[in-house]
Amino acid sequence: MTVELRRTVADGVGTITIDRPAKRNAMTAAMWRALPEILAGFAADPAVRVVVLTGAGGNFCAGADIGELADINRPGDGHLSTAAEEALAAFPKPTIAAVEGFCVGGGCQLAAACDLRFAADDARFGITPARLGIVYPLSATARIVRLVGPSAAKYLLYSADLVDAAHALRIGLLDELLPAGRLHARVAEFAATLTTRSLLTQRATKELVDALAAGLPAEEKAARWVAEMAAGPDLPEGVAAFLERRRPAFTWTSP
Repeated sequence: MTVELRRTVADGVGTITIDRPAKRNAMTAAMWRALPEILAGFAADPAVRVVVLTGAGGNFCAGADIGELADINRPGDGHLSTAAEEALAAFPKPTIAAVEGFCVGGGCQLAAACDLRFAADDARFGITPARLGIVYPLSATARIVRLVGPSAAKYLLYSADLVDAAHALRIGLLDELLPAGRLHARVAEFAATLTTRSLLTQRATKELVDALAAGLPAEEKAARWVAEMAAGPDLPEGVAAFLERRRPAFTWTSP
């Protein structure tokens, strides 16, 4: 793992910090390659219930390192940024982007691939391929369209302009907007809440919502998850905890 992507695990929360503050956390080719490996480790780790992606030094991520763009988008390798984005989107547990400062280009691509996006009120968002003559990857374009709709997606992609956090919240790019000094405490609080909920419910929800949002059939997936629920420990524990007026101790970890 590159030292420019730091990972920590505490109290059920895995945190990935993009740590290249001198370059506003621009992602090198090595960093794009490392991210799927880190995510695979977190996916296999039962101690990790939620993942938070954030940036060091007051910025989330300024996108791909332009100096390494040829390597990042090499035809033989495909787009390294797309591979990382898809690994993040497919991660089976809840993911939260904690955004402050610049969230631009590939940074916005990463934030959009998370399940939820919380931002400080100083955050700035932009999707900037029109400044470079680049065709934005199809998977990333589709994801932005699903998040904000066709018109807002065209606004961002046509102009390559940065928009403030209030604008991002208004178009649906954000889920929560916080004062700058409150962001990380709020994300920690919300992530802690998620670690107490049923992972079975969360994984089923993620798979079904993503399928429905992409216009894919979900009936077989839903039936499989209903069968998993019926055979698993979380439903009886949830009902017992409710009747006994105590916090449930969910133990389901994987299909």
